[in-house]
Amino acid sequence: MIRNIAALFALVVAVILQTSVLPVHMADSFKPDLLMVAMVYLALRSSVVPGALLAWILGLVKDVFSGLYLGLNAFSFLIIFLVIKSISDLLYAESGELFVVTVSAATVACVTVNLILLLMLTYTPGITYSMTAGLLPHLLANAFAASLVTLLPVFSSPQEVT
Repeated sequence: MIRNIAALFALVVAVILQTSVLPVHMADSFKPDLLMVAMVYLALRSSVVPGALLAWILGLVKDVFSGLYLGLNAFSFLIIFLVIKSISDLLYAESGELFVVTVSAATVACVTVNLILLLMLTYTPGITYSMTAGLLPHLLANAFAASLVTLLPVFSSPQEVT
């Protein structure tokens, strides 16, 4: 029970930081995506149904506060969550290095899925260049944020978040 309250509190802090603190103090390309880091943590540590629901909600929160189209990041987060969840059952998911690599892969996958969906469903000239130009700084910022998460005491305990 206390672990679930701590995880919920961490999610609320991540949402507040992502939506109100970081946009004021950091440039867009160097701003870490804390909601994606939280989603990857959920994919590695939670069960499928509540984790998928929370991943979809985190994507919707990202869409509401900084998204271009409502539901784009929600769909991307849900797909990435399901892929990571299906692979994480086969891996040692408590590894800090694996967490950083998974966040990096999820960042690339999220940009790729968003780009494919935008190319298929909208007419936005120049979207490929603008999304790929900011990929490397965004990838590095997310990897750095994920490496900081591995230092938290919540990450080192092997219990599952429900």
